[in-house]
Amino acid sequence: MKLWAGRFQKALDDKTNDFNSSISFDCRMAQEDIAGSMAHAAMLEAQGIISAEDGKAIQDGLAAIAADLQSGALAIDMTAEDIHTFIEGELTSRIGDAGKRLHTGRSRNDQVALDIRLYLRNRIPALQAQIEELIGVLCNKAEEYADAIMPGYTHLQRAQPISFGHHLMAYAEMLLRDRDRLSDVYKRTNVSPLGSGALAATTYPLDREAVAKALGMDGVTNNSLDGVSDRDFAVELAAALSLIMVHLSRFSEEIILWCSWEFKFVELDDAFSTGSSIMPQKKNPDIAELVRGKSGRVFGDLMTLLTVLKGIPLAYNKDMQEDKEAIFDALDTVTMCLTAFTPMIDTMTVLTDNMRKAAAGGFINATDAADYLVGKGLPFRDAYKATGELVALCIKKGLTLETLPLEEYQAVCDLFDTDVYDTIALERCAAMRRVYGGPAPENVRAQAVRVRELLK
Repeated sequence: MKLWAGRFQKALDDKTNDFNSSISFDCRMAQEDIAGSMAHAAMLEAQGIISAEDGKAIQDGLAAIAADLQSGALAIDMTAEDIHTFIEGELTSRIGDAGKRLHTGRSRNDQVALDIRLYLRNRIPALQAQIEELIGVLCNKAEEYADAIMPGYTHLQRAQPISFGHHLMAYAEMLLRDRDRLSDVYKRTNVSPLGSGALAATTYPLDREAVAKALGMDGVTNNSLDGVSDRDFAVELAAALSLIMVHLSRFSEEIILWCSWEFKFVELDDAFSTGSSIMPQKKNPDIAELVRGKSGRVFGDLMTLLTVLKGIPLAYNKDMQEDKEAIFDALDTVTMCLTAFTPMIDTMTVLTDNMRKAAAGGFINATDAADYLVGKGLPFRDAYKATGELVALCIKKGLTLETLPLEEYQAVCDLFDTDVYDTIALERCAAMRRVYGGPAPENVRAQAVRVRELLK
């Protein structure tokens, strides 16, 4: 049955029907569609628009359909035009003419706008829980490795000494922002458009606020045209999901580098690696590579939504049917990536000796040597120049700042003394950076505690 069949004298061409149909992807909104219809029916009865008898029949019928779908007793007819048509048709076949009264004062335009809002609203908390789980893993590892020295990088060149725990907490901060962005999206998603009708509301005395309250929504949309045509919330969610994937992809890139023999800072558990069909020595970071690769898919979903919306006039247009596949795919992809990524991080082995060795070989304590001279009264620019000369001398002689003899230091600048070796010790270099947000071990542990408190 087509809900719009009265105007047309010919059946829709089969291939055109397949092209027009959305049930293959909007079927996942079945429970949300039923919840919205039950709230709508209750309101119609309360307003005296339908009888109490019809209202009860509709409510009972919809509840039975929801239960049958949940249990598998009822299968969705995939030849139906969309999930709304299927449920209304199933309801009418079960309860008769009362089912035909359900759509009073409602259009599929505001119905589908409600359904997608409900569906996305219901998915956001589960996604936030996944992010929080990953943040928790990062906090645990950061505390464990708050003292584990590694080189910090700029331009992928060794720059200054930090700890592995400090590095991990940088990603925890990114993920906290991701979680908070989802909360913002939730607020703008959790608003009911039902009652907007096709575009111009209705002459029936609907109580829109009662429906919103029954559905646990924070309010109603303020303009009927906007109510049916707004998909900003889906774009916002796709943008938030894209940033999550940016962060996971950056992290994946580092994991991939760290797993290489050139770095060998971490080793992934066998459960999160694969081998080669021809090279028996290989242990590949495939999960991290897949997460990195799937980021482009989510970015594409965001671009799809922006492109769909950018040229359509008010109010509803069939183009907007394209919103669901894009946002559903983005949600599914991020959920899948987090499901694999979190245990991969949790089970990886951290090779602290290799990190410490890499930190020792990159002159990453040069800034501290310059700061030592500043502490002796030398202007920073002069201290910078003197330390640069020392680095060049070390490279020429195959030494490090730790192994360069004191007389070589003093030949460059007579302010150097034996205490310079304590100053440039890598552990001390990190430990002395106690400025809030810095890599001192007590800072890292305090940051992990603070983040856990935020998660509560």
